[in-house]
Amino acid sequence: MSPTPRRMTLKLKIWRQAHRDAPGRLVDYTLHDLSPDMSFVEMLDVLNEQLVREGQDPVAFDYDCREGICGSCGVMVNGVAHGPEAGVTTCQLYLRNFSDGMTLVVEPWRAAAFPVLKDLVVDRSAFDRIIAAGGYVSVDTGSAPEANIIPVPKAQADLAMDYATCIGCGACVAACKNASAALFTGAKVAHLLLLPQGQPERERRVAAMVAQMEREGFGACSNEGECQAVCPKSIPVDVIQVLAREYGRAVLKGAA
Repeated sequence: MSPTPRRMTLKLKIWRQAHRDAPGRLVDYTLHDLSPDMSFVEMLDVLNEQLVREGQDPVAFDYDCREGICGSCGVMVNGVAHGPEAGVTTCQLYLRNFSDGMTLVVEPWRAAAFPVLKDLVVDRSAFDRIIAAGGYVSVDTGSAPEANIIPVPKAQADLAMDYATCIGCGACVAACKNASAALFTGAKVAHLLLLPQGQPERERRVAAMVAQMEREGFGACSNEGECQAVCPKSIPVDVIQVLAREYGRAVLKGAA
């Protein structure tokens, strides 16, 4: 006979805010009989089922893939973006990482460029506008070319792919005391820089993306590394140095 699975109780303090212009506050909830194998997002589902049964407004939170791919589930858990486990999104954070009876404070990203829409949902469209400002290539390919027609050294291709794994979740901004988007923007600039297809717009791209980043109200980088520490894809702070170098190059060439 298999043993009875261990169950947990967790106390939650969740940020509730009716809409963008409404005042918000932390509201207390207690959940019993939770499986330690539940993800954090599944726990929020359980809470919302309970609230609906009680005739209360469920907690609004973002999610999509629930597979650690899209990053839309991101929230602050006890002051840490995506929670205490390194290299994972909130949907891949499991309750077994917490102690029975523990109190968890759950808040949305905190940044002027990420205004709260409701409860734990923030508007991250500022990232979309940075990408639209220059994070693409204009090389006309027609039909898909043969994969090896433009040789790229494997080490360089691997590094570009590492940088391209950024999912734009915004954890870097939420963790930074200046709400800087330098890690995100640096990752987008760096991965295109390493490929031949990224060369035609090299200077214009970085100039446009940095200008848009500043227009959105993101702060400056102070090189303290909180962004790298909470990034679910472990994007290194090296990309921030790449961004700074490339922007300086664009200035010298008159593109910025």
